[in-house]
Amino acid sequence: MKFRFLFFGIFAISTLLLTPLSSVIAANKYSVDNPPKVPYKYVLGMEKFRDLCSRCHGKWGNGTHQGPPLMHGFYKPSHHGDPAFYQAALNGVRAHHWRFGDMPPVPGATRKDIDVILPFIRWLQRENGIY
Repeated sequence: MKFRFLFFGIFAISTLLLTPLSSVIAANKYSVDNPPKVPYKYVLGMEKFRDLCSRCHGKWGNGTHQGPPLMHGFYKPSHHGDPAFYQAALNGVRAHHWRFGDMPPVPGATRKDIDVILPFIRWLQRENGIY
């Protein structure tokens, strides 16, 4: 009986621990090897994203060892609205979903940069089925 309880307990804990990782991996269908066809109206946002954000958040928002994936349900508009992206990029933000540490303000980022980056991020999230 103890063995059965131990087995199911380990199974339940490992399932809980692995679920967020698998949902992050499954959420992003694009990669360096499989890039999306970005509509022209989002190209400037994509370029600014690459310049200012991709070092930590990955070329297609899939995250890196320095920052979380933006192609995750945590970052859909109903959870992190557009003002949260402005706040994070321009003023920094304390860590609250991931263990990457606090996000500092992005050096050189302006409101106009975020104005073109954000529609690109939202388009990419829709393409990935985030919302």
